Amino acid sequence: MLETLTDPGALRARVADWKRAGLRVALVPTMGNLHAGHFSLVELALRHADRVVASVFVNPTQFGPNEDFARYPRTPEADAAGLEAAGCHALWLPSVETMYPYGVDASVQVRVPGVTGVLEGAHRPGHFDGVATVVARLFNQVQPDVAVFGRKDYQQLAVIRYLVRELSFPLEIAAAPILREPDGLAMSSRNQYLSAAERPLAARIHATLLEMRDGVRAGRPWAQVEADAAERLGAEGFAVDYAAIRRPDLSEPAPADADGAWVALIAARLGRTRLIDNLEFER
Repeated sequence: MLETLTDPGALRARVADWKRAGLRVALVPTMGNLHAGHFSLVELALRHADRVVASVFVNPTQFGPNEDFARYPRTPEADAAGLEAAGCHALWLPSVETMYPYGVDASVQVRVPGVTGVLEGAHRPGHFDGVATVVARLFNQVQPDVAVFGRKDYQQLAVIRYLVRELSFPLEIAAAPILREPDGLAMSSRNQYLSAAERPLAARIHATLLEMRDGVRAGRPWAQVEADAAERLGAEGFAVDYAAIRRPDLSEPAPADADGAWVALIAARLGRTRLIDNLEFER
């Protein structure tokens, strides 16, 4: 049965009980409004640990001034029911006051340099500072042995890995594959903002990622692949923030460095909804 915890002391006590019993503990951090993609993270966590804590916290510090913090959907009862059905053991449901006891504006901030300055970081200044800040707090609160993150937020995963190594958090990071709808659209809480007319068009993002992969594999210059992808999406009604080809560390590929691992990444708005997706591949 799922246990819902809202007090840090009670959370620490429960995790300590598990660890005294020799049990391995996993954390699945979320912002709630959970769907099948989130529940797949719990499934992966159960393969890495004996007990799973899922956190639900809509973090104000990772939203920009013109972003959707106020309208981000909050569905705690449905989240709890879904987590229990997925086999989760505890729901960590802190308030903003619990997470930021001195207030958001007076909170200690964590900044990860380098990898946060490109792509999402360039288009959403301060976003990854908020992500790193709240994840560091969650790691301290739960003290897990392993934490599970999805690959859909590719750059976020890179930031978290940097954070864990840099601050010597004694835990492992497990990365879960992207879960997709039948037409290829990556599952996301933001998909519900799409209108009936926009929803089928949104699948063009994944189709474009596949085209980008095929272009690189065919030997086309990666910069041209990027430009063509952005142009096609723009012609179909998307406002494109970026359509990028990168190495796994998010660096730009060297012109003569063709073989090995690549990742294609897209962020684009369709109407009021901003969508992100990526595709890892080998050439």
